[in-house]
Amino acid sequence: MPTDALSDAELAERFATAGTPATPAYERVKTVLRAQIDSGRWPEGFQLPSENQLVGALGLARMTVNRAIRDLATEGVVVRMPGVGTFVAPDKAASPLFEVRNIADEVQRRGHRHRTDIVFARREPSGEPHGLWHGEAFHSLVVHYEETTPIQVEDRYVDPALAPDYLAQDFTAETPNSYLSRVAPLVRGEHVVEALLGSPQECELLQIPPTEPCLMINRKTWSARGLVSVARLVHPGSRSRLEGGFTT
Repeated sequence: MPTDALSDAELAERFATAGTPATPAYERVKTVLRAQIDSGRWPEGFQLPSENQLVGALGLARMTVNRAIRDLATEGVVVRMPGVGTFVAPDKAASPLFEVRNIADEVQRRGHRHRTDIVFARREPSGEPHGLWHGEAFHSLVVHYEETTPIQVEDRYVDPALAPDYLAQDFTAETPNSYLSRVAPLVRGEHVVEALLGSPQECELLQIPPTEPCLMINRKTWSARGLVSVARLVHPGSRSRLEGGFTT
C-alpha cells in the first residue's frame, strides 16, 4: 500500500470527522494519526507530520498536539527523536503470557526467519544458583534472533534425570523448548513476569544499552515425572510485548 503524506487540508478534514464534538481534541488527533498507521499507509519508519504542521493545519494549541504525540509514543505506536521528528515504530514481537510456545514458531508465524546462537551448554555441579535439584544440572545460555535482531536471551537449567541427552542436542536446529516438549511433555507451568534492567552480559547479547528496560519471564515447567526446567527469558522492552487471555 502506498504511503500517504497528508496535506494540511486533508489533516483538517480527517480531524473534523474523527470522534464526536465531545471527544477531547487530543484523542481526535490520535484517531487521525492511528488510522493512517493502522491502515498501513504510514508504515514502519514513516515520518509523521511535525507538531508545527499539525498545530497549523488543525488550529489547535501546541500542548494538545504534543499530548497526542506523547500518548502514541507511550503506547509504543511511534518513536520520537528530538531534533529529528516522530516516526512510526516497528512492530514489537509478541510473546504469549499464559502459554508455553516455541519461540521459533512465533517468529515464523510473523513471516520472519528464526536463528539461535549458543553461548554455552554445559553440565554444572550441585550448589549452583538454580538450587532446585540435589545433584548437578544442565545449564544452557542461548540467544534467539528474529532475522538479524536479538529478541530473547534464554538462560535455562534442566534436570539431567528427566532430559539426559539435553547437552547432545543441536540447539541451532531445534530450540531447547521444542526438544524438552518432545522428551518430557509439559503438564504444568508457572510464570513470574518482571520489568527490570538486564545484566551487563544480557544487554551485550541483546545489543541494547544498559539503561533500556527489559521484560523478564521466570518460567518453571513440569512433566508428569517432576520439575524439568527453570528458565530466565529476557526480552528487550523496545522490541517485545506480552500477550495473554483468560476466561471466567
